[in-house]
Amino acid sequence: MAKRDKSSGNGSRLVYSTDVGRRCPQCARPVAECVCGKDRPASVGDGIVRIQRETKGRGGKAVTVVRGLPLAGAELKALAKALKQHCGVGGAIKDGNIEIQGDQREAIRSKLEKKGFTVKLAGG
Repeated sequence: MAKRDKSSGNGSRLVYSTDVGRRCPQCARPVAECVCGKDRPASVGDGIVRIQRETKGRGGKAVTVVRGLPLAGAELKALAKALKQHCGVGGAIKDGNIEIQGDQREAIRSKLEKKGFTVKLAGG
């Protein structure tokens, strides 16, 4: 005789679905339509934008990471697009940080200083 899950009232639970996919835990909408993250305020920090070159976990490939930007949502996305176009490379936004492919620290520094940010080159 098969055992039933007694945690829900009717004895059945959803195991697999081809419906929508991943859902946001806060608003229960599909991740692509989530409204929770868009209302998140920008990180305050100390007001200094830090630019760092990383190679860890990337197979030796260098990536320039821009941290500490006091922007959120569409503003951060627009700045990332402008930086990628300025450097002529690809990139991404991950966890509120902008990742630009290659060692682009000086180009990004000059672009951000022209936009009025206080910039420091972090790391080695």
